[in-house]
Amino acid sequence: MSISTTIKTIQDIMRKDAGVDGDAQRISQLVWMFFLKIYDDREKEYELIEDDYVSPIPDRLRWCNWATDPEGITGDELLDFVNNDLFKTLKDLSLDVEGDRRGFVVRGVFEDAYNYMKSGTLMRQVVNKINEINFNKTDDLFLFGDIYEQILKDLQSAGNAGEFYTPRAVTKFMVDRVDPKLGENMLDPACGTGGFLTATIEHVRGKYVKSVEDEATLQNSISGVEKKPLPHLLCVTNMLLHNVKDPSQIRHDNTLARPLRDYGQKDKLDVIVTNPPFGGMEEDGIESNFPASFRTRETADLFLVLIVHLLKDQGRGAIVLPDGTLFGEGVKTRIKEELLEKCNLHTIVRLPNGVFNPYTGIKTNLLFFTKGEPTKEVWFYEHTYPEGYKSYSKTKPLRIEEFEPEKAWWDNREETDFAWRVSIDEIKSNSYNLDIKNPNVEDTKHGDPDELLQDYHQLLHEIADTRNKLRDELVDALGETKA
Repeated sequence: MSISTTIKTIQDIMRKDAGVDGDAQRISQLVWMFFLKIYDDREKEYELIEDDYVSPIPDRLRWCNWATDPEGITGDELLDFVNNDLFKTLKDLSLDVEGDRRGFVVRGVFEDAYNYMKSGTLMRQVVNKINEINFNKTDDLFLFGDIYEQILKDLQSAGNAGEFYTPRAVTKFMVDRVDPKLGENMLDPACGTGGFLTATIEHVRGKYVKSVEDEATLQNSISGVEKKPLPHLLCVTNMLLHNVKDPSQIRHDNTLARPLRDYGQKDKLDVIVTNPPFGGMEEDGIESNFPASFRTRETADLFLVLIVHLLKDQGRGAIVLPDGTLFGEGVKTRIKEELLEKCNLHTIVRLPNGVFNPYTGIKTNLLFFTKGEPTKEVWFYEHTYPEGYKSYSKTKPLRIEEFEPEKAWWDNREETDFAWRVSIDEIKSNSYNLDIKNPNVEDTKHGDPDELLQDYHQLLHEIADTRNKLRDELVDALGETKA
């Protein structure tokens, strides 16, 4: 049985429970249970590797001691144990050892977790299904992405907009082009479930890690921040799955809540790769943390300002941004001017519709830049659909192999049907509009505006006429029924 099928089965069990109201609560319930299971699997490895390993979780609360026996405690006994022992203890976990960061991670997870289930019998069924998955198996590890996708799709239906699962092909391509190196500090300031962080870990391990010391250097150089509790918990769990022993560097916080002026030289970074939330608005007062000329409540814009500020000279950044940022005016213009003056925005990869389906149809772009020198020209590359595709979907997602043309072109650039460059002078003369269409593709004619407006009003008239006829027919039908 696939992991995604197992998740669906578990959610079906939870739907029978009177205490779990809606997909959002089912997902939250599922995630803390997965965390304990995965943490327990990892602790078995720690006990073999570390002679003096001591679990931060009290022995009676470890998953292996209450959850793994399919005939173990159930019903009211299990419910009482979870509510009055497990949660109460882990929410206030005592950190006896100074610097016990693993304990800090566990306590941080349960500070924002809740047990919504009211049936201990149904909870036992869920626990037993979770135990069918072995997260130490390579196949199950990489299939865990299916869980994220399933969860985020369900979050979307639960009304939690803004939780976009960045396709693995996009995270891998962006990290590959930025090429984080061993010893460089990398941050994702809006890390979600950790896609860019895990892509960075895999990239650096594959190219640069040659020893235990190298691995320690890598793990100490990766950091992330996530505002929302559920994605944060998923990210911490994802770090454990990718053998990060201490995920305490994944903070549950809002990166934008810290005033820009409070960041010093010690906070500067070599690499920032991220897909910040876009289309959303920050809470009142957040914009006051930024210089007056950049103040806005649009989340993606604020993150772009933050990234430019945090990068070291020669630091490298990559960010996913919607078309709206590229052509936007006002504050957006000033932010783009700042980016182009302080960084070399060398590449914009324009993605087609559907990359983020089914979460959003907004067109997006991948921006790559290096801090320390102003932009002289920007190269654009239009990513096209594979032959036979009209859009992407769950069954036909974007694949990493589709970025091979960009990779082949990257270090030996020339203008083609899909690649073109624009000088900084042209960009400035066009008020820093970066929404520059492919000059090699004939622009679609959209018709005369006056004619389109006339057609629109005619359509509205026809709709109103049809609505009135339907209303009259309904009134007549109701009158006949009463008669």
